[in-house]
Amino acid sequence: MSNSEFKRSQIVKETQRVSRLTELLRQARKADKQLGDDLEKEFAALMKRRTFGLVFEQHQPEAVELPGRAVRRGDKVRVLPPRGELTQGDQRLWRVEQIERVDGGRVAHLLELDAEEPESQVVLADDLVVVAEFNDRIYPGLVETGRVERGGDKPFHTVINAENYHALEMLTYTHRGKVDAIYIDPPYNTGAKDWKYNNDYVSSDDDYRHSKWLAFMERRLEVARDLLNPESSALVVTIDEKEVHRLALLLHQVFPESRVQMVSSVINPTGAIRVNEFTRTNEYILVALVGAASIVPDAVGLQEGESVRWNSLRRFEMSSRRGSRPGQFYAVFVDSSSHRIVGVSSALADDVDRRSVEPPAGCVAVFPLKPDGTEMIWGLTGSALMSRVTSGYARATPSRREGYSLYYLTSGKIDDIANGEIEVVGKNPDGSAIVERPLGIKTTMPLSQWDRPSHNAQAFGTKLLARLLPDGRRFPFPKSLYAVEDVVRYFVKDKPDAVILDFFSGSGTTAHAVMRLNKQDGGRRQCISVTNNEVSAEEQRGLRTSGLPSMFHGAGERGGSASLPVLSC
Repeated sequence: MSNSEFKRSQIVKETQRVSRLTELLRQARKADKQLGDDLEKEFAALMKRRTFGLVFEQHQPEAVELPGRAVRRGDKVRVLPPRGELTQGDQRLWRVEQIERVDGGRVAHLLELDAEEPESQVVLADDLVVVAEFNDRIYPGLVETGRVERGGDKPFHTVINAENYHALEMLTYTHRGKVDAIYIDPPYNTGAKDWKYNNDYVSSDDDYRHSKWLAFMERRLEVARDLLNPESSALVVTIDEKEVHRLALLLHQVFPESRVQMVSSVINPTGAIRVNEFTRTNEYILVALVGAASIVPDAVGLQEGESVRWNSLRRFEMSSRRGSRPGQFYAVFVDSSSHRIVGVSSALADDVDRRSVEPPAGCVAVFPLKPDGTEMIWGLTGSALMSRVTSGYARATPSRREGYSLYYLTSGKIDDIANGEIEVVGKNPDGSAIVERPLGIKTTMPLSQWDRPSHNAQAFGTKLLARLLPDGRRFPFPKSLYAVEDVVRYFVKDKPDAVILDFFSGSGTTAHAVMRLNKQDGGRRQCISVTNNEVSAEEQRGLRTSGLPSMFHGAGERGGSASLPVLSC
């Protein structure tokens, strides 16, 4: 049995034990209430010390290499492989015990860390790279490396070049509780060596691939939680099917008070063909709404005189059959000549035959019946229906199959009449109102399934960037600019001074989207982008073959500083 199989079997056994204990507690409480209460109290204390929910390995905290940092006594370091070597090199950590000058060079005396019988060695300082672990004390600082000013007095957008965990911790000094929206596109953990854990690319044959990814994400999300405005803010994460379910559970654990929802978005209409798998056309967007955060509705342009949909008074769902709500099964009396609703009967008890109801002279009795004769209920009580009839907000329409079909305006549409979004432009012969939406804008809540041409990642991500980058340069898997703009708009459209953070920034699409939103409404929103300029495994191999360094890290730990370009647009 492999380690992962053993772990799964242990989790199953643990779950079965908890279920069995819960049943025994129920039996104990039934036999002796006081004993049951005492046992439950002890069991609750035990539960607090156990891990339930999404269970994964809390892997050794990540370590960050700081190639631009001078080696000093007391530093943790790794020994670099010989220049030109394509191998990973020695990944052990060493402590610098002493540095001395020999023949004009600096030589470091090293002692191995975390070993039962630590080795020691002497190495040129130039062959070492300083390493900072997550539990090391950090002294964050920023060094500005340049700026572009084109926005007048608007606040700067900021690009922080640093390891994103430490950049997030640094931002807690300046932006704790001040961020209105976070949009991130983290590594999807496809197994194609698209991200690193502790300086190692994580591949598909790694048994701990998923738990490493969860540990990696959890550390960052916990800090991000402290940056979000607790009164009203949103976290948006894009992901594919490899980790979507684990990520959803993780969001529920890190943001237990938030409302989490998932959207499916088509990003490649033609699809990415995969061997023996469904062709992938979409990705997922997970949203955590914090505090009183709300989704800004879509605004839809209207044609002049657009009609308003009336809702059927008869309920359709099978949970709304007769008897489900005693006050909502009754006869509606409709005048056969004028087709006006003139009254209702009292509500019928479940054991009363509807055929026993006698309509007034010249009227027919209409009941909420499905075409197959199933007795349903009306959507309103009799008194509420007659109130709408008096206002002109309910009507009867002759129907060849059912005699009459009844319709009404919902409370939401009546509110729209009150605030002017719907106009009453006249009366029908039966007394019902003629209502229309005036020329202008109607709002509607977005759907959870998006299939918008502007969200095509190839057309409005890859090809758009190709027009901006020098010839021959490419950026892997960029987002559609308009997809990012649309999703961010839902949470900051009504916040013209919002702060938006992207701590997995790549091509700068989030900042571009925020600039577009500002351009549209004159807003002063600010975007903070965090990137460590990490390259892919393939690009790293090519750079090493050429004798060039393969990673460009900003510092920001243990007294170092991160680079900070700023943009005002």
